Amino acid sequence: MVDPGGRTLIVYCDPDRLEAHLKELSPADGRLIEALCEGVRRFTRFDMSLLAQQPRTLMGPLDWARLGSKLLPHVGPLAQWGLLSARAFGARFKDPLLRRAVPQMFAWPEILMMAALSLLAYTYTGNAGFPAGASLEFSRSIERHYRELGGQIHYKSEVERILTHTDGGGVGRQWAAEVRLYSDDEHRADYVISAADGRGTVFDLLDGRFVNRGIKRLYDGHLPVYSQVQISLGVDRDLSAEPHWVTYLLDRPLTIAGDERYEIGVKNYCFDPSLAPAGKSAVIAMLTAHYHYWQRIYGHRLYDTEQSQVSGIIIDFLANLYPGLRAQIEVVDEAMPLRYERYTGNWLGSSCGWLLTTQTMPMMIRGMSKTLPGLHNLFMAGQWVEPGGTVPMVCALRPQCDPVNLPSGRAPVRDDQELEYLDIMRAALGDAGLAHFHELCRVL
Repeated sequence: MVDPGGRTLIVYCDPDRLEAHLKELSPADGRLIEALCEGVRRFTRFDMSLLAQQPRTLMGPLDWARLGSKLLPHVGPLAQWGLLSARAFGARFKDPLLRRAVPQMFAWPEILMMAALSLLAYTYTGNAGFPAGASLEFSRSIERHYRELGGQIHYKSEVERILTHTDGGGVGRQWAAEVRLYSDDEHRADYVISAADGRGTVFDLLDGRFVNRGIKRLYDGHLPVYSQVQISLGVDRDLSAEPHWVTYLLDRPLTIAGDERYEIGVKNYCFDPSLAPAGKSAVIAMLTAHYHYWQRIYGHRLYDTEQSQVSGIIIDFLANLYPGLRAQIEVVDEAMPLRYERYTGNWLGSSCGWLLTTQTMPMMIRGMSKTLPGLHNLFMAGQWVEPGGTVPMVCALRPQCDPVNLPSGRAPVRDDQELEYLDIMRAALGDAGLAHFHELCRVL
Protein backbone atom coordinates (compact mmCIF):
# COMPACT_ATOMS: atom_id res chain seq x y z
CA MET A 1 0.00 0.00 0.00
CA VAL A 2 1.61 3.27 -1.17
CA ASP A 3 0.30 6.74 -0.34
CA PRO A 4 0.81 9.87 -2.49
CA GLY A 5 3.90 10.84 -0.46
CA GLY A 6 5.56 7.47 -1.01
CA ARG A 7 4.98 6.08 2.48
CA THR A 8 4.53 2.33 2.17
CA LEU A 9 2.69 -0.24 4.23
CA ILE A 10 3.70 -3.86 3.57
CA VAL A 11 1.05 -6.41 4.53
CA TYR A 12 3.08 -9.25 6.02
CA CYS A 13 1.25 -12.49 6.82
CA ASP A 14 3.65 -13.15 9.73
CA PRO A 15 1.90 -11.37 12.64
CA ASP A 16 5.18 -10.62 14.46
CA ARG A 17 6.71 -9.05 11.38
CA LEU A 18 3.50 -7.17 10.61
CA GLU A 19 3.30 -5.80 14.16
CA ALA A 20 6.88 -4.53 14.11
CA HIS A 21 6.40 -2.89 10.71
CA LEU A 22 3.14 -1.16 11.66
CA LYS A 23 4.60 0.16 14.89
CA GLU A 24 7.49 1.66 12.93
CA LEU A 25 4.95 3.47 10.78
CA SER A 26 2.80 4.64 13.68
CA PRO A 27 3.95 4.17 17.28
CA ALA A 28 0.89 6.15 18.41
CA ASP A 29 -1.39 3.36 17.16
CA GLY A 30 0.44 0.68 19.16
CA ARG A 31 -2.59 -0.69 20.99
CA LEU A 32 -4.68 -1.06 17.84
CA ILE A 33 -1.73 -2.68 16.05
CA GLU A 34 -1.23 -5.16 18.89
CA ALA A 35 -4.93 -6.06 18.81
CA LEU A 36 -4.83 -6.55 15.03
CA CYS A 37 -1.79 -8.83 15.10
CA GLU A 38 -3.01 -10.77 18.13
CA GLY A 39 -6.20 -11.38 16.16
CA VAL A 40 -4.12 -12.92 13.35
CA ARG A 41 -2.33 -15.17 15.87
CA ARG A 42 -5.57 -16.35 17.42
CA PHE A 43 -7.18 -17.09 14.07
CA THR A 44 -4.28 -19.38 13.17
CA ARG A 45 -5.93 -21.77 15.65
CA PHE A 46 -9.48 -21.35 14.30
CA ASP A 47 -10.89 -23.46 11.48
CA MET A 48 -13.50 -21.30 9.76
CA SER A 49 -14.88 -24.34 7.94
CA LEU A 50 -16.50 -25.36 11.26
CA LEU A 51 -19.32 -22.99 10.32
CA ALA A 52 -20.01 -24.90 7.10
CA GLN A 53 -19.52 -28.58 7.89
CA GLN A 54 -23.21 -29.35 8.37
CA PRO A 55 -26.38 -27.54 7.24
CA ARG A 56 -27.58 -25.51 10.22
CA THR A 57 -31.18 -26.08 9.13
CA LEU A 58 -30.67 -29.81 9.75
CA MET A 59 -28.74 -29.58 13.02
CA GLY A 60 -30.26 -31.16 16.09
CA PRO A 61 -29.51 -30.49 19.77
CA LEU A 62 -26.46 -32.75 19.88
CA ASP A 63 -25.06 -31.15 16.71
CA TRP A 64 -25.37 -27.68 18.23
CA ALA A 65 -23.70 -28.94 21.41
CA ARG A 66 -20.75 -30.28 19.43
CA LEU A 67 -20.44 -27.03 17.46
CA GLY A 68 -20.64 -25.01 20.67
CA SER A 69 -17.86 -26.99 22.31
CA LYS A 70 -15.61 -26.46 19.26
CA LEU A 71 -16.36 -22.73 19.06
CA LEU A 72 -16.02 -22.02 22.78
CA PRO A 73 -12.21 -21.49 22.77
CA HIS A 74 -12.67 -18.90 20.01
CA VAL A 75 -15.57 -16.93 21.50
CA GLY A 76 -13.32 -13.96 22.29
CA PRO A 77 -11.90 -13.27 18.83
CA LEU A 78 -15.17 -14.16 17.09
CA ALA A 79 -17.10 -11.70 19.24
CA GLN A 80 -14.38 -9.04 18.82
CA TRP A 81 -13.98 -9.28 15.05
CA GLY A 82 -17.14 -11.06 13.84
CA LEU A 83 -19.19 -7.95 13.06
CA LEU A 84 -16.47 -5.34 12.57
CA SER A 85 -15.72 -4.21 9.03
CA ALA A 86 -12.27 -3.24 7.80
CA ARG A 87 -13.63 0.24 7.09
CA ALA A 88 -14.84 0.71 10.65
CA PHE A 89 -11.63 -0.70 12.12
CA GLY A 90 -9.43 1.47 9.89
CA ALA A 91 -11.25 4.60 11.04
CA ARG A 92 -9.88 4.04 14.56
CA PHE A 93 -6.25 4.65 13.57
CA LYS A 94 -4.58 8.00 14.13
CA ASP A 95 -1.98 7.70 11.38
CA PRO A 96 -3.36 8.94 8.03
CA LEU A 97 -1.68 6.16 6.05
CA LEU A 98 -3.10 3.42 8.26
CA ARG A 99 -6.55 5.05 8.28
CA ARG A 100 -6.63 4.82 4.49
CA ALA A 101 -4.66 1.62 3.99
CA VAL A 102 -6.24 -0.78 6.49
CA PRO A 103 -9.70 -0.71 4.82
CA GLN A 104 -8.03 -1.43 1.45
CA MET A 105 -5.73 -4.24 2.63
CA PHE A 106 -8.20 -6.92 1.55
CA ALA A 107 -9.56 -5.37 -1.68
CA TRP A 108 -12.94 -4.23 -0.31
CA PRO A 109 -13.51 -2.07 2.79
CA GLU A 110 -16.69 -3.81 3.96
CA ILE A 111 -15.02 -7.19 4.50
CA LEU A 112 -15.47 -8.47 8.05
CA MET A 113 -12.26 -8.35 10.04
CA MET A 114 -12.89 -11.96 11.05
CA ALA A 115 -12.52 -13.03 7.42
CA ALA A 116 -9.62 -10.66 6.80
CA LEU A 117 -7.62 -11.86 9.80
CA SER A 118 -8.38 -15.48 8.90
CA LEU A 119 -6.97 -14.86 5.42
CA LEU A 120 -3.70 -13.57 6.88
CA ALA A 121 -3.61 -16.35 9.46
CA TYR A 122 -4.19 -19.16 6.95
CA THR A 123 -1.64 -17.75 4.54
CA TYR A 124 0.89 -17.56 7.37
CA THR A 125 0.29 -21.20 8.39
CA GLY A 126 0.33 -22.44 4.79
CA ASN A 127 -3.39 -23.23 4.78
CA ALA A 128 -4.06 -20.72 1.98
CA GLY A 129 -2.20 -19.75 -1.15
CA PHE A 130 -2.30 -19.26 -4.91
CA PRO A 131 -2.78 -22.38 -7.06
CA ALA A 132 0.08 -22.90 -9.48
CA GLY A 133 -1.24 -22.39 -12.99
CA ALA A 134 -4.09 -20.24 -11.64
CA SER A 135 -7.78 -21.04 -12.08
CA LEU A 136 -7.40 -23.09 -15.27
CA GLU A 137 -5.03 -25.65 -13.75
CA PHE A 138 -7.07 -25.66 -10.56
CA SER A 139 -10.17 -26.55 -12.59
CA ARG A 140 -8.30 -29.16 -14.60
CA SER A 141 -7.15 -30.90 -11.41
CA ILE A 142 -10.79 -31.21 -10.28
CA GLU A 143 -11.74 -32.47 -13.74
CA ARG A 144 -9.01 -35.11 -13.66
CA HIS A 145 -10.02 -36.38 -10.24
CA TYR A 146 -13.71 -36.46 -11.16
CA ARG A 147 -13.00 -38.48 -14.31
CA GLU A 148 -10.75 -40.86 -12.40
CA LEU A 149 -13.74 -41.57 -10.16
CA GLY A 150 -15.81 -42.48 -13.23
CA GLY A 151 -17.60 -39.17 -13.72
CA GLN A 152 -18.49 -37.80 -17.14
CA ILE A 153 -18.44 -34.13 -18.15
CA HIS A 154 -20.36 -32.75 -21.13
CA TYR A 155 -18.83 -29.47 -22.27
CA LYS A 156 -20.64 -26.97 -24.50
CA SER A 157 -23.94 -28.37 -23.21
CA GLU A 158 -25.75 -25.42 -21.66
CA VAL A 159 -28.90 -26.29 -19.73
CA GLU A 160 -32.11 -24.61 -20.87
CA ARG A 161 -34.56 -26.01 -18.30
CA ILE A 162 -34.75 -28.19 -15.24
CA LEU A 163 -37.77 -30.41 -15.84
CA THR A 164 -40.00 -31.52 -12.98
CA HIS A 165 -42.39 -34.45 -12.59
CA THR A 166 -45.37 -34.69 -10.29
CA ASP A 167 -46.55 -37.66 -8.24
CA GLY A 168 -50.13 -38.85 -8.22
CA GLY A 169 -51.44 -37.82 -11.61
CA GLY A 170 -50.36 -34.21 -11.34
CA VAL A 171 -51.60 -33.46 -7.83
CA GLY A 172 -48.76 -34.82 -5.65
CA ARG A 173 -45.23 -33.75 -4.82
CA GLN A 174 -42.98 -32.31 -7.52
CA TRP A 175 -39.53 -33.73 -8.22
CA ALA A 176 -36.57 -32.46 -10.24
CA ALA A 177 -36.28 -35.29 -12.76
CA GLU A 178 -34.49 -34.14 -15.93
CA VAL A 179 -32.42 -31.40 -17.49
CA ARG A 180 -33.08 -30.18 -21.02
CA LEU A 181 -30.23 -28.67 -23.03
CA TYR A 182 -30.48 -25.95 -25.63
CA SER A 183 -29.83 -28.72 -28.16
CA ASP A 184 -33.20 -30.19 -26.98
CA ASP A 185 -31.44 -33.27 -25.59
CA GLU A 186 -32.94 -34.37 -22.28
CA HIS A 187 -31.11 -36.21 -19.50
CA ARG A 188 -32.95 -38.00 -16.69
CA ALA A 189 -31.51 -37.67 -13.19
CA ASP A 190 -31.95 -39.22 -9.77
CA TYR A 191 -30.87 -35.89 -8.31
CA VAL A 192 -30.20 -32.49 -9.85
CA ILE A 193 -27.46 -30.45 -8.18
CA SER A 194 -27.14 -26.94 -9.56
CA ALA A 195 -23.80 -25.22 -9.09
CA ALA A 196 -24.87 -22.65 -11.66
CA ASP A 197 -25.90 -19.09 -10.92
CA GLY A 198 -28.38 -19.04 -8.04
CA ARG A 199 -30.81 -16.55 -9.51
CA GLY A 200 -30.60 -18.16 -12.93
CA THR A 201 -31.40 -21.58 -11.45
CA VAL A 202 -34.42 -20.34 -9.50
CA PHE A 203 -35.96 -17.89 -11.94
CA ASP A 204 -34.79 -19.08 -15.37
CA LEU A 205 -34.16 -22.83 -15.28
CA LEU A 206 -37.22 -23.33 -13.04
CA ASP A 207 -39.27 -20.29 -14.18
CA GLY A 208 -39.58 -18.99 -10.61
CA ARG A 209 -42.15 -21.68 -9.72
CA PHE A 210 -40.51 -22.77 -6.45
CA VAL A 211 -39.97 -19.63 -4.43
CA ASN A 212 -41.19 -17.99 -1.28
CA ARG A 213 -40.91 -14.47 0.05
CA GLY A 214 -37.46 -15.11 1.49
CA ILE A 215 -36.01 -16.36 -1.82
CA LYS A 216 -37.48 -13.43 -3.72
CA ARG A 217 -35.87 -11.06 -1.22
CA LEU A 218 -32.46 -12.73 -1.61
CA TYR A 219 -32.41 -11.68 -5.25
CA ASP A 220 -34.12 -8.28 -5.07
CA GLY A 221 -30.78 -6.45 -5.21
CA HIS A 222 -30.52 -5.20 -1.61
CA LEU A 223 -27.67 -7.51 -0.59
CA PRO A 224 -24.06 -6.56 -1.44
CA VAL A 225 -22.44 -8.22 -4.45
CA TYR A 226 -19.10 -7.53 -6.11
CA SER A 227 -19.25 -6.59 -9.78
CA GLN A 228 -15.92 -5.67 -11.27
CA VAL A 229 -13.92 -4.40 -14.22
CA GLN A 230 -10.65 -6.16 -14.98
CA ILE A 231 -8.00 -4.82 -17.32
CA SER A 232 -5.34 -7.44 -18.14
CA LEU A 233 -2.06 -6.70 -19.87
CA GLY A 234 0.59 -8.93 -21.42
CA VAL A 235 3.87 -7.03 -21.09
CA ASP A 236 7.25 -7.65 -22.70
CA ARG A 237 9.04 -6.82 -19.46
CA ASP A 238 10.20 -8.76 -16.42
CA LEU A 239 8.42 -7.37 -13.35
CA SER A 240 9.47 -10.18 -11.01
CA ALA A 241 11.43 -7.72 -8.83
CA GLU A 242 8.26 -5.71 -8.19
CA PRO A 243 5.71 -6.52 -5.44
CA HIS A 244 3.06 -8.89 -6.79
CA TRP A 245 0.23 -6.66 -5.51
CA VAL A 246 0.37 -2.92 -4.90
CA THR A 247 -2.53 -0.65 -4.02
CA TYR A 248 -1.84 3.00 -4.77
CA LEU A 249 -3.68 5.53 -2.58
CA LEU A 250 -4.32 8.67 -4.62
CA ASP A 251 -4.61 12.29 -3.45
CA ARG A 252 -6.52 13.24 -6.60
CA PRO A 253 -9.04 10.71 -7.94
CA LEU A 254 -9.13 9.10 -11.34
CA THR A 255 -12.60 9.14 -12.88
CA ILE A 256 -13.20 5.70 -14.36
CA ALA A 257 -16.57 4.42 -15.62
CA GLY A 258 -18.42 7.25 -13.92
CA ASP A 259 -16.82 6.83 -10.48
CA GLU A 260 -14.03 8.72 -8.76
CA ARG A 261 -11.31 6.25 -7.77
CA TYR A 262 -9.02 7.07 -4.87
CA GLU A 263 -7.35 3.63 -4.90
CA ILE A 264 -5.93 1.62 -7.80
CA GLY A 265 -4.76 -1.93 -7.18
CA VAL A 266 -2.24 -3.54 -9.57
CA LYS A 267 -1.16 -7.19 -9.58
CA ASN A 268 1.57 -8.95 -11.49
CA TYR A 269 1.86 -12.72 -11.61
CA CYS A 270 5.58 -13.18 -12.07
CA PHE A 271 5.64 -15.43 -8.98
CA ASP A 272 4.00 -18.10 -11.17
CA PRO A 273 6.27 -18.74 -14.21
CA SER A 274 3.52 -20.72 -15.97
CA LEU A 275 1.44 -17.58 -16.57
CA ALA A 276 3.81 -15.76 -18.95
CA PRO A 277 6.83 -16.60 -21.08
CA ALA A 278 10.27 -15.98 -19.60
CA GLY A 279 11.10 -12.29 -19.43
CA LYS A 280 7.46 -11.24 -19.79
CA SER A 281 4.70 -10.45 -17.29
CA ALA A 282 0.96 -10.73 -16.84
CA VAL A 283 -0.43 -7.61 -15.15
CA ILE A 284 -4.00 -6.85 -14.10
CA ALA A 285 -5.94 -4.03 -12.50
CA MET A 286 -9.35 -4.77 -10.96
CA LEU A 287 -11.92 -2.15 -10.01
CA THR A 288 -15.36 -2.37 -8.49
CA ALA A 289 -18.06 -1.55 -11.02
CA HIS A 290 -21.76 -0.79 -11.23
CA TYR A 291 -23.44 -3.46 -13.33
CA HIS A 292 -26.27 -1.20 -14.49
CA TYR A 293 -23.82 1.46 -15.71
CA TRP A 294 -22.55 -1.05 -18.28
CA GLN A 295 -25.92 -2.65 -18.93
CA ARG A 296 -27.40 0.66 -20.07
CA ILE A 297 -24.88 1.04 -22.89
CA TYR A 298 -24.47 -2.62 -23.84
CA GLY A 299 -25.01 -3.24 -27.54
CA HIS A 300 -24.11 0.34 -28.48
CA ARG A 301 -20.90 1.72 -29.92
CA LEU A 302 -20.49 3.66 -26.67
CA TYR A 303 -19.88 0.36 -24.83
CA ASP A 304 -16.74 -0.37 -26.87
CA THR A 305 -15.64 3.24 -26.55
CA GLU A 306 -16.04 3.15 -22.78
CA GLN A 307 -14.11 -0.14 -22.51
CA SER A 308 -11.22 1.34 -24.44
CA GLN A 309 -11.33 4.49 -22.35
CA VAL A 310 -11.08 2.47 -19.10
CA SER A 311 -8.10 0.47 -20.33
CA GLY A 312 -6.49 3.65 -21.63
CA ILE A 313 -6.73 5.33 -18.22
CA ILE A 314 -5.20 2.29 -16.52
CA ILE A 315 -2.37 2.10 -19.07
CA ASP A 316 -1.66 5.84 -18.65
CA PHE A 317 -1.52 5.32 -14.88
CA LEU A 318 0.87 2.39 -15.15
CA ALA A 319 3.04 4.13 -17.71
CA ASN A 320 3.72 6.88 -15.16
CA LEU A 321 4.82 4.26 -12.64
CA TYR A 322 6.91 2.21 -15.07
CA PRO A 323 8.52 4.40 -17.75
CA GLY A 324 8.59 2.70 -21.12
CA LEU A 325 5.80 0.26 -20.24
CA ARG A 326 3.38 1.54 -22.85
CA ALA A 327 5.61 0.44 -25.72
CA GLN A 328 6.09 -2.98 -24.07
CA ILE A 329 2.39 -3.88 -23.91
CA GLU A 330 1.66 -6.73 -26.32
CA VAL A 331 -1.85 -7.80 -25.22
CA VAL A 332 -4.79 -5.87 -23.74
CA ASP A 333 -7.91 -7.63 -22.48
CA GLU A 334 -10.93 -5.75 -21.14
CA ALA A 335 -13.50 -7.58 -18.99
CA MET A 336 -16.61 -5.68 -17.86
CA PRO A 337 -19.41 -7.02 -15.59
CA LEU A 338 -21.54 -8.09 -18.57
CA ARG A 339 -18.67 -10.17 -19.89
CA TYR A 340 -18.43 -11.98 -16.55
CA GLU A 341 -22.17 -12.57 -16.78
CA ARG A 342 -21.96 -13.79 -20.38
CA TYR A 343 -19.17 -16.29 -19.69
CA THR A 344 -20.25 -17.53 -16.24
CA GLY A 345 -23.97 -16.78 -16.06
CA ASN A 346 -23.43 -15.09 -12.69
CA TRP A 347 -26.11 -12.59 -11.79
CA LEU A 348 -24.83 -8.99 -12.07
CA GLY A 349 -21.47 -10.39 -13.14
CA SER A 350 -20.70 -11.11 -9.49
CA SER A 351 -17.37 -12.84 -8.88
CA CYS A 352 -18.18 -14.28 -5.45
CA GLY A 353 -21.92 -14.20 -4.76
CA TRP A 354 -22.95 -12.10 -1.78
CA LEU A 355 -20.10 -10.43 0.04
CA LEU A 356 -19.53 -11.45 3.65
CA THR A 357 -20.30 -8.21 5.50
CA THR A 358 -22.03 -7.11 8.69
CA GLN A 359 -25.27 -7.26 6.69
CA THR A 360 -24.86 -10.86 5.51
CA MET A 361 -23.01 -12.43 8.46
CA PRO A 362 -26.27 -13.47 10.19
CA MET A 363 -27.21 -15.41 7.03
CA MET A 364 -23.98 -17.39 7.35
CA ILE A 365 -24.54 -18.13 11.04
CA ARG A 366 -28.15 -19.25 10.56
CA GLY A 367 -27.33 -21.12 7.38
CA MET A 368 -29.15 -20.91 4.06
CA SER A 369 -31.35 -23.63 2.68
CA LYS A 370 -29.80 -25.65 -0.14
CA THR A 371 -33.23 -26.71 -1.42
CA LEU A 372 -36.25 -24.91 -2.86
CA PRO A 373 -39.74 -24.96 -1.36
CA GLY A 374 -42.08 -27.49 -2.93
CA LEU A 375 -39.41 -29.20 -5.04
CA HIS A 376 -37.76 -32.50 -4.14
CA ASN A 377 -34.40 -33.89 -5.29
CA LEU A 378 -32.94 -30.55 -6.37
CA PHE A 379 -30.05 -29.16 -4.36
CA MET A 380 -28.20 -25.87 -4.68
CA ALA A 381 -24.40 -25.63 -4.58
CA GLY A 382 -21.81 -23.06 -5.58
CA GLN A 383 -21.31 -19.44 -4.57
CA TRP A 384 -24.95 -18.46 -4.00
CA VAL A 385 -25.79 -20.73 -1.07
CA GLU A 386 -23.73 -18.93 1.59
CA PRO A 387 -22.40 -15.35 1.88
CA GLY A 388 -18.76 -14.94 0.94
CA GLY A 389 -19.08 -17.61 -1.75
CA THR A 390 -15.43 -17.79 -2.73
CA VAL A 391 -13.75 -21.03 -3.83
CA PRO A 392 -12.73 -22.01 -0.25
CA MET A 393 -16.30 -21.46 0.94
CA VAL A 394 -17.73 -23.53 -1.91
CA CYS A 395 -15.28 -26.35 -1.10
CA ALA A 396 -16.18 -26.20 2.58
CA LEU A 397 -19.86 -26.64 1.67
CA ARG A 398 -19.24 -29.89 -0.22
CA PRO A 399 -20.66 -32.18 2.54
CA GLN A 400 -23.88 -30.16 2.51
CA CYS A 401 -24.51 -31.16 -1.11
CA ASP A 402 -24.65 -34.87 -0.28
CA PRO A 403 -28.26 -35.95 -0.90
CA VAL A 404 -27.98 -38.18 2.18
CA ASN A 405 -27.55 -35.02 4.25
CA LEU A 406 -30.20 -33.02 2.42
CA PRO A 407 -33.75 -34.34 2.84
CA SER A 408 -36.35 -32.13 1.26
CA GLY A 409 -37.89 -31.05 4.53
CA ARG A 410 -37.41 -31.08 8.26
CA ALA A 411 -39.94 -31.06 11.07
CA PRO A 412 -39.86 -27.91 13.22
CA VAL A 413 -38.04 -28.14 16.53
CA ARG A 414 -40.45 -28.87 19.39
CA ASP A 415 -40.27 -27.37 22.86
CA ASP A 416 -38.96 -30.63 24.36
CA GLN A 417 -36.16 -30.65 21.75
CA GLU A 418 -35.22 -27.11 22.75
CA LEU A 419 -35.04 -28.19 26.39
CA GLU A 420 -32.93 -31.19 25.37
CA TYR A 421 -30.62 -28.85 23.48
CA LEU A 422 -30.12 -26.68 26.57
CA ASP A 423 -29.42 -29.72 28.75
CA ILE A 424 -26.85 -31.12 26.31
CA MET A 425 -25.17 -27.75 25.85
CA ARG A 426 -25.02 -27.17 29.59
CA ALA A 427 -23.50 -30.62 30.15
CA ALA A 428 -20.92 -30.07 27.42
CA LEU A 429 -19.96 -26.48 28.19
CA GLY A 430 -21.05 -25.76 31.75
CA ASP A 431 -23.21 -22.81 32.77
CA ALA A 432 -20.49 -20.22 32.06
CA GLY A 433 -19.62 -21.77 28.71
CA LEU A 434 -23.28 -21.92 27.69
CA ALA A 435 -23.67 -18.25 28.55
CA HIS A 436 -20.59 -17.37 26.46
CA PHE A 437 -21.90 -19.41 23.51
CA HIS A 438 -25.31 -17.72 23.61
CA GLU A 439 -23.59 -14.34 23.80
CA LEU A 440 -21.55 -15.22 20.72
CA CYS A 441 -24.70 -16.24 18.83
CA ARG A 442 -26.38 -12.99 19.87
CA VAL A 443 -23.43 -10.88 18.69
CA LEU A 444 -23.14 -12.74 15.37
